[in-house]
Amino acid sequence: MSFIDPYGRKIDYVRLSLTDRCNLRCFYCLPAGSSNFAPSSSRLGLDEIERIMAAFAKLGVHRVRLTGGEPLVRKGVAGLAARLHALPGIDDLSMTTNALLLERQADALFEAGVSRLNVSLDSLDAERFSRITHGGDLAKVLRGLEKARAVGFSPIKINMLVMKGINDDEVVAMARWCAAQGFTLRYIETMPMGAGGSDAVSRYVPLEVVRQQLEQHFTLVDDIASGGGPARYLRIVGTQTKIGLITPLSRHFCASCNRVRLGANGTLYMCLGNSHSVDLKAPLREGISDDGLMELIRQSIALKPWQHNFNETSAPVDRAMAATGG
Repeated sequence: MSFIDPYGRKIDYVRLSLTDRCNLRCFYCLPAGSSNFAPSSSRLGLDEIERIMAAFAKLGVHRVRLTGGEPLVRKGVAGLAARLHALPGIDDLSMTTNALLLERQADALFEAGVSRLNVSLDSLDAERFSRITHGGDLAKVLRGLEKARAVGFSPIKINMLVMKGINDDEVVAMARWCAAQGFTLRYIETMPMGAGGSDAVSRYVPLEVVRQQLEQHFTLVDDIASGGGPARYLRIVGTQTKIGLITPLSRHFCASCNRVRLGANGTLYMCLGNSHSVDLKAPLREGISDDGLMELIRQSIALKPWQHNFNETSAPVDRAMAATGG
């Protein structure tokens, strides 16, 4: 079944937040010491998640990415992944994680049907990583990545948010490391949202600058990579290493947007950079039928805007990334 938004874009991808909680406090996402999380009663239950995703699958969605907060802090995540993987029509189940808990959960996730991983990693310097994340242990992340590779996850993509004066001096080193490890690397521009949204402009580095830095060290050619995301890919000549550029500010990718986001509280967000949203949890708990749920989702897509409002002068989006589903 085709699932088309008002601008003719086929929606086939849901980013599903399992929790707004996280075991790190990256300054651009959650304030240090933050504990103002939604109560567990406001969070969708596992059965509710499965029912909503079954409706999406019947509408034509076939890609699902498990996100957070940090999805691995949610109890029962591997069991839920297996249930989602078994839904007719879902053929691509992936996860975005900080990898702190990945070493002990990688086997169960892979067996459940999660095949691809994106790992958020902004620095390879242990002290700097700890400062950015307010106490994160880089060694645990690296062990998690090693276990994921040994289990068989492929591809494994590293997400690096490039920030002026914080980690922009590591872009070449990160590329060399990913090439040595066999990982795909994706650089991401800062976006004006979340706890650090008001400072995003001062930290902003256009990724064309990053590309120019890389071209001083590598020969790059255009390439493609698996997945349904917005990155434009390059490949380092002489290797299989792919480098993605995610450019929400300097080069919009809205015309090809194929996704919506389901928050852990059941709010369906049509756009990361806009306020358009619909509550699915209340109708679900009030007894909406499966057909009614599908129709509500179909009607919700009519609210999807043409493009986000991110730009270098806009006010930050007043919604934490952790609450949105990444």
